[in-house]
Amino acid sequence: MTTGSIPRERGSFHIGIAGAGLLGRLLAFGLLRQGHRVSLFDPAPGLTQAPAAGDPARAAAWTAAGMLSPTAELECANEDVFQLGLVSLRLWPAIVDTLRHDGHAVALSQAGSLLLAHRGDEGAARRVVELLSKKAPPAHAPKALTTPELKTLEPDIHGPAKGWLLPYEGHIHTVQAMTALGAWLLAHGAVFQGGGAGRVLALAPGELRTAQGVHRFDHVFDVRGVGARATLPVRGVRGEIFWLHAPGVGLQRPVRLLHPRWRVYVVPRPGDTVVVGATEIESEDRSPVSLRSTLELLSAAHSVLPGLAEARIVHSESNLRPALPDNLPSTTHQPGLTGINGLFRHGWLIAPALVEQALAGLTGLAMPTHTPSPSSTPPSTP
Repeated sequence: MTTGSIPRERGSFHIGIAGAGLLGRLLAFGLLRQGHRVSLFDPAPGLTQAPAAGDPARAAAWTAAGMLSPTAELECANEDVFQLGLVSLRLWPAIVDTLRHDGHAVALSQAGSLLLAHRGDEGAARRVVELLSKKAPPAHAPKALTTPELKTLEPDIHGPAKGWLLPYEGHIHTVQAMTALGAWLLAHGAVFQGGGAGRVLALAPGELRTAQGVHRFDHVFDVRGVGARATLPVRGVRGEIFWLHAPGVGLQRPVRLLHPRWRVYVVPRPGDTVVVGATEIESEDRSPVSLRSTLELLSAAHSVLPGLAEARIVHSESNLRPALPDNLPSTTHQPGLTGINGLFRHGWLIAPALVEQALAGLTGLAMPTHTPSPSSTPPSTP
């Protein structure tokens, strides 16, 4: 990785961003707050409404459940992802507060998350818990819960034989956050090129090329996800989710069911809604959710939350997570051009920290920060 810098004194720069998913929006958010001019390019038609499910222009961030789980993700991620997640957990409240100040509501909770296991699955669950305990600092290790303790935290959970609390985790309402960021950017001067005019055909340091010609900037960011496959070995990994309307199910925090064959999570959202997900399939198929995934995900969710029996399925969709060969994120710098890609299943968890790093690494483009550098010190107890 080479570090680049913008060859002029700190001031107002004109920045081009290829991609208006979560990374593109957070980059624009930070740059505008520093007084820079920003132009975003994306094949989506706008910034405040998601493209239809199945549309290749629909960024993966619209589909994600928004779990902020640095410890749980250590099952498949490394120490760098964990540390980035801790930083993002400290950054998200400041971002959300800024959006709320401008009248954009975004639900954010940092009340922890739960791991659950049914009788007969304790062996598989114990292996996961032991792995997390070895990889995470002691303060972040899973805390075993007695049955009364689990019932106190989540009275509507029934059935699991074992439960563990991950105290320093949370979740964010992804659709609210994407919409709010888009509205904030437009209100604060971002220029958006969408549809055919926003489809980036090629990039070079300081340049973006679309069907309308070459656009020149002081610096360019490439955050196109799977759209960057012409220059990166990035692939799409299929994930499927459900939105359920479940009045009376009082879930307060995300739960993950540990199972020998698959992982299932249930994430609460305002308005008596829960999100159930998610498959992880090595396929770039964007077609609707399969019958098999429907049966497995919803049966598993019902097995720990019996109150979901009368829930109504209000939405289901599939989308593609951008992943590099090692399933880890990558940031590259050269003079005039920065690329960030490969966030895989960790997008909402690590995006704010990656943006902070990327901007801090470029002279004159430091994102406003409200947090210390990465540390294993936990935030305040939920």
